[in-house]
Amino acid sequence: MKIAVNCIFLYKNNLEGYGYFVQEIFKRLAKQYPEHEFIFVFDRKFEEQFIFSSNIKPILVTPKARHALAFKFWYDVKLPLALRSVKPDIIIQPYGFCSLTTKTPQLLVVHDLAFKHYPQFISGQHLWYYRFFTPKFLNKATRIATVSEFSKKDIIDQYKVELSKIDVVYSAAKNIFKPIDTTRQQNIKEEYADGCEFFLFTGSIHPRKNLLNTLKAFSLFKKWQQSNMKLLVAGRLAWQYDEVLKKLKTFKYRNDVVLLDYVDENELANIMASAYGVLYPSFWEGFGVPVLEAMQSGVPVVTGNQSSMPEIGGSAALYANAADADSIAKQMLALYKDESLRKKLIETGKQQASTFSWDNTAALMWQTILKSVSSSK
Repeated sequence: MKIAVNCIFLYKNNLEGYGYFVQEIFKRLAKQYPEHEFIFVFDRKFEEQFIFSSNIKPILVTPKARHALAFKFWYDVKLPLALRSVKPDIIIQPYGFCSLTTKTPQLLVVHDLAFKHYPQFISGQHLWYYRFFTPKFLNKATRIATVSEFSKKDIIDQYKVELSKIDVVYSAAKNIFKPIDTTRQQNIKEEYADGCEFFLFTGSIHPRKNLLNTLKAFSLFKKWQQSNMKLLVAGRLAWQYDEVLKKLKTFKYRNDVVLLDYVDENELANIMASAYGVLYPSFWEGFGVPVLEAMQSGVPVVTGNQSSMPEIGGSAALYANAADADSIAKQMLALYKDESLRKKLIETGKQQASTFSWDNTAALMWQTILKSVSSSK
């Protein structure tokens, strides 16, 4: 079997959610099934680090697909031409978009429908593209996968897709996120937080990730508790970040906020494992990987009470109304003042995180691939 994989989000030093998802799944599948050929499709010069095994054949399809017109041209003109020459049995489209013109069967992965619920957080050009083409993509796809039962229900509710056409392929956290010893924790605190305890906000600085309300909550926490607690923000500047940076300049506790920008994943794992707690009050997530990363690291997490977060966090997280800074701050305070609660969350968090793994995710994806190929014949 020839399996093509859209790998346009696999690029060095900027491997975020989509990229991790593709890397962790198809690194495993290519090695587990050496009898099959995997064709990795890139839209820019690829790095050898992503060619995980000898049964992977990389191909380059230009130009780069990074805005609406480029998406349309790449997916509907250039990609079908490339697929016609390599003749795969299926192509995996892991980013919510697929080709409307190719005859190759397509397995479409839709991580979430955030644009339907929070359109204000997406640029106009991309919002139009999502709104206009998503129903066409869902109809064109041979089969659909998504990363949580919540997102599956949302897709069905919003677009009336047949239940039998969608599979849940849960995401996971990487193995590098794990507890570290107290000496390393203290070294991290000295390096990044002046030796103090700190909360960690992780994720790109983008309105949907809710950094503004996190800052407001941190301000309330500091006002109520008068502690030397710091807030570390680890994530690249993504979209509409100017307002955050502007407000931070006048923020009363700005000296206790450390902006780290994009952090190497191994260093981020050490920082997370050294945190007093992780704050992830995102407005909307199809899965919410940082929740599991925190739990795997032995760190309690405060997250939002909406979208997929309760499904992923179970009884092992503290939940807040993401739109209410006071709600977030109260959960931070509860974590800080109740050490027995914190210890309980750490232990239940490890148990909850153990129910997700990339090995399980890869196995689920493989079953979905087989069903997609079978149904296309």
